Amino acid sequence: MLRLSLMVIDCDFGLNAALDFDKAQAAEASPFRSVAAAGPWTQLAHQPMAGTDVAGSARGSDAALGKTGEPPAAARSGAAKKVTLALLASFSALLYSQIQPPPSKIPGTPGGPPVTAPRTRLKDGRHLAYLESGVPKEKAKYKIIFVHGFDCCRYDVLNVSQGLLEELGIYLLSFDRPGYAESDAHPARTEKSVALDIAELADNLQLGPKFHLIGFSMGGEIMWSCLKYIPHRLAGVAILAPVGNYWWSGFPPDVFKEAWRVQFPQDQRAVWVAHHLPWLTHWWNTQKLFRGSSVKDGDPAMLSKEDRLKQVRQQGEHDSLHRDMMVGFGKWDWSPLEMENPFAGGQDEVKVYLWHGVEDLYVPVQLSRYISERLPWVIYHELPTAGHLFPVADGMPDAIVRSLLLGDE
Repeated sequence: MLRLSLMVIDCDFGLNAALDFDKAQAAEASPFRSVAAAGPWTQLAHQPMAGTDVAGSARGSDAALGKTGEPPAAARSGAAKKVTLALLASFSALLYSQIQPPPSKIPGTPGGPPVTAPRTRLKDGRHLAYLESGVPKEKAKYKIIFVHGFDCCRYDVLNVSQGLLEELGIYLLSFDRPGYAESDAHPARTEKSVALDIAELADNLQLGPKFHLIGFSMGGEIMWSCLKYIPHRLAGVAILAPVGNYWWSGFPPDVFKEAWRVQFPQDQRAVWVAHHLPWLTHWWNTQKLFRGSSVKDGDPAMLSKEDRLKQVRQQGEHDSLHRDMMVGFGKWDWSPLEMENPFAGGQDEVKVYLWHGVEDLYVPVQLSRYISERLPWVIYHELPTAGHLFPVADGMPDAIVRSLLLGDE
């Protein structure tokens, strides 16, 4: 355990040093150093094995000993190698047990959480749990799918007033993203797969060829994937306080640095690990020596009520929270900053709205602000005094929905 602690302390020192690098440097720097070079391994390797009676061995076999009574160099070298291999094997086994996430608890299976929500089966066999509100979809003029954020579930849908739902004829659908609450985990999840899940969900529930989308926080980041992969299904999009990937190509170094420094230090470390060392994400956010993600640890007010918050993580944290981080901050093959307007030249006018609060300490506004400058087809609303949870403020849900469906006039 002493050696494991030494490795972790050295790891955190390297992480903090790497956080001061610019974007290019941060992408190349590694916080992990060689324990073997700096630790006590060499000394341990050359110490005699406990219980070895050198004198007794000398009396038993004069041919195997020199005049000094010591075993020959070949024997000492062989013993040292055995000790080193044993130590490395023990250390590797201990490290693997720490970084390997436990299996998810599959809803509706023995030992897994019960299924209480309606669910739809996708083509690959997974299930998505969902929640319907508003007017019946058969009578609806507008159909909206809401995509929840990090550490949330289908119940965290935008709280649109019943009066507005009925006035405009809105059918509102929310669902548990893969691995959350009662939706099956998707270990192969990517930024593309979630967009395709949304399109298949709409087909299974017979929402028609087009629908509106609203995504908040981590769900807001998913809106960029929907704009790239399923634009032909979209009637309009509202992106609320979206998480941004610091390693998307197109961010200038000064924007990267400014946004990076807004984050809490523990969030900087958690995001860095999720991007550069995704296989270590589970361990980093479950170990007790250093603080993991502040959002994962529950620092901000959560949208879910207390009796529902346990359900959010009931399958385990790895295929919900940790996979969110690995996908959201992982290595993408494309960048939203380089997107062309997917609706240019189309027959229908499709609008994309981006909302962000200046006082947001969990998802820095600088990234959204710069994206809006790069993408003139995105309508940007910056709220001067709002924080991350502005969508739950009085009157905001109705204002966001009216803007999406009727425009800003």
